[in-house]
Amino acid sequence: MNISGKTQVCALIGDPVEHTMSPAMHNAAFEKLGLDYIYIPFRVSPRHLKGAVDGLRALNVRGFNVTIPHKVAILPMMGGLDPLAEKIGAVNTVVNNSGKLRGFNTDAEGFLRALTERGVEPAGKNIVIIGAGGASRAISYILSTQGTHLTILNRRQELDWAEEIARLIRDESGRMVRVLELRDEYLKVALAGANILINATSVGMIPAAGQTPVPASLLRPDLVVYDVVYNPLKTRLLREAETAGARTLGGIDMLVWQGALAFEKWTGQPAPVDLMRREAIKLLGQDEN
Repeated sequence: MNISGKTQVCALIGDPVEHTMSPAMHNAAFEKLGLDYIYIPFRVSPRHLKGAVDGLRALNVRGFNVTIPHKVAILPMMGGLDPLAEKIGAVNTVVNNSGKLRGFNTDAEGFLRALTERGVEPAGKNIVIIGAGGASRAISYILSTQGTHLTILNRRQELDWAEEIARLIRDESGRMVRVLELRDEYLKVALAGANILINATSVGMIPAAGQTPVPASLLRPDLVVYDVVYNPLKTRLLREAETAGARTLGGIDMLVWQGALAFEKWTGQPAPVDLMRREAIKLLGQDEN
């Protein structure tokens, strides 16, 4: 890779960023397509966010990704917002057009693409979502645009987060979303009529890979189980779902697709999705089987 004064820079800002897989995915994709681009991660604390955004604009970076904890705080720093990012209230991708920063949310689009690429069509389905944080907000909203019937379960102390998502969807589309406290008895009721189960929490992520948000006894063969956790590639929830005969999808596809969609916004080129996926899995050093 030859870096020159013509090299376009893309970046990631977040805190922490040490374990990100984005540089490996994007730099491999740039090299594969022969693009004079480079992707660099920057650790940016919340108190330095505005300075960092101003600096990235001043340095004329082509675009950047935004990760925890800045996805909401960055909204007022944008010169414009894509309608989807505005509705969700979070930005994870920024494009710089001659100093004007436009914010996008490719988490939501990436989730949907990962789902449909695996042949799962959400329209008309009963979908149970566990969690009401940032991932759930993006996933719930994009699914609400697909004619789905949603139930969101969250811990009692943060049940208002789930109610806020339900309000957002109701106000936007008139669609009703059922909100329940995350307890086994309510989960059993919700899953009884569900087609798709989504874990949008970090439960089951390394180093707590032995945990699961769903008792194995509630899993069944006619269920599609999607876990947004990607490390490990196969969580306890997915392993137990497979044992129950359910169809499973892991979070690595959402990770790769949100990155691929950002790549396309920055470069105008179709992303080499399979290559980006291989690079992410290689970095994890795990076997999918």
